[in-house]
Order: sequence, then C-alpha cells, then structure tokens
Amino acid sequence: MVQTSTVDPLSLDFAALRTLCLVEDSGSFTAAAQVLGVNQSAVSYTIDRLRAVFHDPLFVREKGRQIATARCQQIMDEVRPMLTTLDRLARPEAFDPAQAQARFRLACNYYERLLIVPHLVALLREQAPGISLEVVNSRGRGPEILLHGGADMLIGPRPVAEGGIYVSRLWAEDYVCLMDPAHPAAAGPLRLDIYLTLDLIDITYEGNWTSPYLVELERSGHAITPALKVPSPAGVARLVAGSTLVATIPRRLAHEIGEGLRIVECPVPGGFDITLVWPPRVHADAMHQWMRGQITGLRRQFAGE
Repeated sequence: MVQTSTVDPLSLDFAALRTLCLVEDSGSFTAAAQVLGVNQSAVSYTIDRLRAVFHDPLFVREKGRQIATARCQQIMDEVRPMLTTLDRLARPEAFDPAQAQARFRLACNYYERLLIVPHLVALLREQAPGISLEVVNSRGRGPEILLHGGADMLIGPRPVAEGGIYVSRLWAEDYVCLMDPAHPAAAGPLRLDIYLTLDLIDITYEGNWTSPYLVELERSGHAITPALKVPSPAGVARLVAGSTLVATIPRRLAHEIGEGLRIVECPVPGGFDITLVWPPRVHADAMHQWMRGQITGLRRQFAGE
C-alpha cells in the first residue's frame, strides 16, 4: 500500500536509489538485501520511504518476484544514469586493468556474441580478471538501452538514430549464401534469377532489423518467397545441412558456423558496417576508454588491417 505521508525528496540519498535498482535487478527484497549486506527489513524500510516520495507502490509481487510498476520503470530510467555517473566520479582517474574491480555491460546480438564476445572474455581474463562482463541482448534497441543506462557499450550494425551517442566503425560486412554441399546451386556462381527460386530462409530478427540485402532486393523490384522464416541466425547451419534450404547471412558469421557447408557469393549487394557505440556519460572514463581500445584492437583480426 502506498503511504499517504509526504517525504521530502531531498531527504533521499543515492544509497536509497541504488536499493531501488537492486530490487528491480534481483526481483526480490531478500536478494537485494544480500547484495547490500543488510537485513530485509532495511530494504523494506527504504522502499517504503521511496513509495512515500513518489506516491506509487513501485513494486508489486507477481509469481514470486517483485515487478516494477510503470512509474518505477520511469524513475529508474532517470536514476540509473545518475548512479553510473556517481560511480565514475568516485573511481580514480588512473586505470590499471590488472587491479580493476568493475562490471561492464555490453549490448549486442547473436553475431557479436558468437564472433566478438569470446575474444573479449579471453582478453579480460588475461589482462583484467577483476572486470566482470554482462552481455545484454540489444534487440534493435541498442542506442535506447545505452542512453537509459542499461548498457555501457553497444556493438552491432550502425544505429539508425545516432543523436547523443558516439559511433566508431569497426569493419564492413556483406552477405553470402550458406547451403549444403550437395545443393544443386552449391557449385556457384549464383545468378539472381536462380537465387529467387531457391528454398530461402528469411531471418526476421524479430522485426528489429531488416537485412540490407533485402532492402536492395526490394529497390530492384524483387522480393524473396521464403520457404522458412526464423527469428535469428542461431541454428541455421543445422537447418541448411542435408536440406535444400539456403540461408543468406553475414560473411564472417557464415565462416564461423558453416563448417562442412558450402559458402557461395550472394548475388544481391547489401553491405553494412559493424560499429562500436557508447554514450557520453562514459566517454571520458578511463576504464571505458581502455575497453574501447581493446575492442577496436579486434579490428585487425576481423577486418584484416
């Protein structure tokens, strides 16, 4: 129940706001209390004070979890960047990766999780074992997640809306066709008229991304008639193997997952850039500058520079 008494908002401190976020992250007062090293009653008292300030229940219990109300989500969207900024200000400017203790949140999707994240994990274990990595699924909302404090960095296709964020190009990508070696078209080269008759897999990316080759195909007055639609490139190699299905996927991804399969040049142009994106709040931070440098260093491996 929301308290009716009025509490001065200026009486709140950052610890109370951090507690709010921890309850949301963990889904319970008990788990938040464990992270903070206090008892559950202390967390309950803090949430009650916040309820009195914001005149909202903030959390409702559903299926054993504390679920944030819409008003609470709005509050946390404003609070999280403030907490991140405070953490940055409290961190010494000098940065020693070997001694650093921090959490780094990376927003990306399947392509980056498969190709880039393993290299980043290995690098952190070797050079900065105290930095823990959390991977967030960007689902086409990367810039929004960054600006709302849900991640520290984004790797993925160049975002459509670039206002208020930094963007650095990593490398260029294009498309190839992945098919079984016994497929009649596997010998290549593949003409457009033949391509359009194949049993094509349409990777929809859950409506969050339209592959540039499909955009180019539409511009030329053509469209595919897919034999199968899937939400992600995950698992397409198994779908292709031993079948007549053909998957049109980014070149580097095809070489990563296509062992034993045939990779044929796609007859439809449609390249795009893989970019590194970060918000202004971490631009000058020493740790984040170091992380950006490590990821940029992967360019030599993936782009052949």
